[in-house]
Amino acid sequence: MISDLFQAKQKTTPTKPFVIAGPCSVETPEQLHETVSALYDRGIRVIRGGVWKPRTRPGSFEGVGAIALPWIQEVKLAFPIQFAVEVATAYHVEEALKAGIDILWIGARSTVNPFTVQEIAESLRGEEVPVLIKNPVNPDLSLWVGAVERIQRAGISQVAAVHRGFSNFRDKIHRNSPLWQIPIDFRTIFPEIPMLCDPSHISGKRDLVPNISQKALDLSFDGLLIESHINPDQAWSDAAQQLTPEDLAAMLNQLKSRKVHFEGEEKQLKLDEIRTQIDQADHDLLEAIHRRMILVEKIGEFKKLNNVAVLDMDRWKTILESRPQWASELSLNPSMIEEMFVLIHQESIKKQTEILDK
Repeated sequence: MISDLFQAKQKTTPTKPFVIAGPCSVETPEQLHETVSALYDRGIRVIRGGVWKPRTRPGSFEGVGAIALPWIQEVKLAFPIQFAVEVATAYHVEEALKAGIDILWIGARSTVNPFTVQEIAESLRGEEVPVLIKNPVNPDLSLWVGAVERIQRAGISQVAAVHRGFSNFRDKIHRNSPLWQIPIDFRTIFPEIPMLCDPSHISGKRDLVPNISQKALDLSFDGLLIESHINPDQAWSDAAQQLTPEDLAAMLNQLKSRKVHFEGEEKQLKLDEIRTQIDQADHDLLEAIHRRMILVEKIGEFKKLNNVAVLDMDRWKTILESRPQWASELSLNPSMIEEMFVLIHQESIKKQTEILDK
């Protein structure tokens, strides 16, 4: 049950991941009952299901609405489960709580809007329901942090975060780019808050869900929020990314939970030794960047003396082509090195501009 998620956060021993699973949308009483029954038979005790579905354009399926709430009440009578739904307005919160919904989640399109989050927070004041907060659609850590703070200030003590990826037009693989560093940064700010991964929305395709799920567990996420439908190909929404209950169970059995810490003093000492070497390598790297910035300042002074513009596109193209190539020769990820040099170049332009403007 949902309390297991928050209790597991206090443990240091590895456990199986906490799992919430269910259809993207609650469509019919029959579809809901069959899906819940199949998931329950496979050990799932917390079910998710969309009642209200925010869509980008009108005319798309936006959920059946509040008429689904009695159907959820019926399956809760039939099975000892807890149920989670998405809420985007105070009305949604009121109707969900009135129907005995156990868990609420705030979706990515809501998290991006502080006014919406504040409205939901005010409607939750005085309640004790657990709230899951998905990251905003755009890669903005502050919006995610702000949403958590608003819900916490409303008095909600059981708050968990859900990483569902970020919109990125350059990503040709994922529906939403994982950008794993952002949830890692979030957990640095809120180490006490459980973090779930939504591999369905990151993937957009069911065959990618296992890899994303394993990646999340490798990064010590506390659980998974996964879409599962009794007949995914006939689903009314997000058909391509939903798993059958059978495939979900098979995937969960294949996932590997990693230990959080090394066991034994000898292994810990070896780890500390390697980390010391990494610290030295990082220090050497920073010294190299420092030397580069000193040279950048010299170039800036030379350009100012000779009335030359800061940006030389031919030179920048040469850097952008050569550095990733050098990285490949050193068995480094060229994309990572390209991103690194983009940041270095931005700082170089800034420094040279400051020199010319003096």
